Amino acid sequence: MTELVLHSTTLPEAAIIAFGNQLGRSPDSLRGQSARWQKVTATPELTALAESHRVDIAFVPESRRRADFSLLVMDMDSTLITIECIDEIADRIGVKPQVSAITEAAMRGELDFAGALRRRVALLEGLEESALEAVYEERLRLSPGAETLLQAAQESGWKTLLVSGGFTFFTHRLQARLGLDHAVANTLETHGGRLTGRVLGDIVDAERKATELRALAARLGVAASRAIAIGDGANDLKMMGAAGMGIAYRAKPVVRQQATHALNFSGLDGVLNLFAQD
Repeated sequence: MTELVLHSTTLPEAAIIAFGNQLGRSPDSLRGQSARWQKVTATPELTALAESHRVDIAFVPESRRRADFSLLVMDMDSTLITIECIDEIADRIGVKPQVSAITEAAMRGELDFAGALRRRVALLEGLEESALEAVYEERLRLSPGAETLLQAAQESGWKTLLVSGGFTFFTHRLQARLGLDHAVANTLETHGGRLTGRVLGDIVDAERKATELRALAARLGVAASRAIAIGDGANDLKMMGAAGMGIAYRAKPVVRQQATHALNFSGLDGVLNLFAQD
């Protein structure tokens, strides 16, 4: 059976009433910022109603439990954190508009990710390495609900992987700060305390993200279908497709369309609403 879940960072009473009227009955349960109706079939009308009230809607199997999953895999920029690190680094030397334009096109899937990253990094040549620390301290913020989700992941026994097309300077710090089990990202080349405008080694692109998910699942001795993958850009689609559940977080349209579920108005802790209540 399928259960309808209505949720948001702040779930308005008007949305609950509107759905109750549409379905002809009150929610079967209310928990936190979510309302649930059992035995509901997905329709375009219900999706449109959620959009009009700016709340998230999900149709979830009533049998789905956290114990069905073993691995939580997340993108970093604009997913685990609210910023695109490379755009904020670029702002330190006045090239943010140029870099942001390339970032947006790459996230929409209009540009090859590896080539787009090299183009953006080249614009950072000569920047002092200390600028990275300033971005981390002054601009980097966790997305709403991130810590709640990660605490629940730990309690559920899930292993965590942060896999990013961004940079190890940030993923390593977040891994230590949040207690993540694994982190993979690109390494910026530096010389004499300044960025050279190059990336060391192979680029962490869409294919690499999916490969890292599958490889970790294999090392854990579980099927990739027991992974949950969360991302926002086109370079996350292969990773999300390799997982048992792909979640689009505040994502580009192309990503929302292909995800199992989309969180457009909820925080990352909205992931926890996608499981049946015990």
